[in-house]
Amino acid sequence: MLTYILFVIGFLLLIQGASFLADGATSIARRFNVSDLVIGLTVVAFGTSTPELFVNIIASIKGNSDIAIGNVLGSNVANIFLILGLSAIIFPLAVTKGTVWKEIPFSLLAAIVLLFMANDQILDRADVSALTRIDGLTFLCFFAIFIYYTFSIAARLERIEEHMPAAQYGWQRSLLYIIAGLAGLTIGGKWIVDGAIVLATKLGISEATIGLTIVAVGTSLPELATSAVAAYKKNVDIAVGNVVGSNIFNIFFVLGTSAIIKPLPFQTKNNIDLGMVILASLMLFFFMFSGKKRSLDRWEGIVCLILYLGYAGFLIVNQK
Repeated sequence: MLTYILFVIGFLLLIQGASFLADGATSIARRFNVSDLVIGLTVVAFGTSTPELFVNIIASIKGNSDIAIGNVLGSNVANIFLILGLSAIIFPLAVTKGTVWKEIPFSLLAAIVLLFMANDQILDRADVSALTRIDGLTFLCFFAIFIYYTFSIAARLERIEEHMPAAQYGWQRSLLYIIAGLAGLTIGGKWIVDGAIVLATKLGISEATIGLTIVAVGTSLPELATSAVAAYKKNVDIAVGNVVGSNIFNIFFVLGTSAIIKPLPFQTKNNIDLGMVILASLMLFFFMFSGKKRSLDRWEGIVCLILYLGYAGFLIVNQK
């Protein structure tokens, strides 16, 4: 029973830890006269994905590759079908041309690169498939390119400042927030991984399924909160950009870092989930491009939500 309680508390610690870390880092950056725009493109953007990062780091160290890979793939599917679906129902998500033509295809590229790198058995007829440390370094190189691109288009993202924490704290409080944030992320991540393993064993469900569903949705809660609030405030570029950026971050940075820590074995049956990530990105591009307004309308959001529920049901029924 204690393990299950800690499992739930772990998600709360993870989310609050991400918030504390972002607030503390933002406050210190402001003291060095770093602009809100630059902070928003780095600290705040990364902050919503730190739960996935810490869960994956701990899962990699413990050798639970199914949770590490399932967490990223499940989060990316949930980000588009669940989070953008719900956000579009709140308010139709019309975006700029750059988001449709550049950011969304880049997230699709991330999934395709992962598809090629993870399938050694199919492509090279190797004995096993795995994301090696070389693969991890390659992912981080792609991530560096994305960061460079992000800063190159900073001029058109002025509205990101509306989502910056307003307060600036003293040095001691800022450092305390950072330490508390890192502690919350570390402890919460450990409790989630431990709880996921026990939960999978008790329910007779594989770690991969737990990672793709419960853990993935739990670590995506910061993205859900950010995008839902942005959609409610009609700041739709932020709502979409947050999710697309998180998907790129999850594959190139989170999986890249995880693979460098410890190579991640990849099972061919995970290609179904990777296929869903690719499908979600393709559908998002199609929905955005199909209309003159470049928008994800409410009925399309409902379609996305239905697809996610169907995917979650498929995972549970098939018990990977």
